[in-house]
Amino acid sequence: MDNYPTSWAPRQAVVVSAWAVTALLLAGVVTDALTGDRGGLVLFALAAVAVGAFAAHATVVRPRLAAGPDGLATRTLGGTHRLPWAQTRTRLRTTRRMGRDGVTLEIEHEDELYVFGWLDLGEDPRDVLDVLSTLRARS
Repeated sequence: MDNYPTSWAPRQAVVVSAWAVTALLLAGVVTDALTGDRGGLVLFALAAVAVGAFAAHATVVRPRLAAGPDGLATRTLGGTHRLPWAQTRTRLRTTRRMGRDGVTLEIEHEDELYVFGWLDLGEDPRDVLDVLSTLRARS
């Protein structure tokens, strides 16, 4: 386990796909604007904004989580937050919704709570917690 990842971000294929879907939705916006379909125009525009916002966020805020000997670093739209190992608590949270179990990694630091799912990390939060536990033990 010496060559474990030390940073996690959304998978590049997911981000590229989101940009491609955004482009297709914008083509739908243009088509509906030219044909005069106002209902379709609104729906395509809302979908393009939502998917485009996800794609932009996943592109700008990379990596979402990084780990090193001193602690963790999380990136948000507000900037990078440094979290020393001694002041952080990590745990997994499993929730059941619509018949599916959702696993998230929760990182608690003072009054702040950072929640990461598989889409944020690009891999299973359980695997990320294993790596973080190993790194914490080594420091």
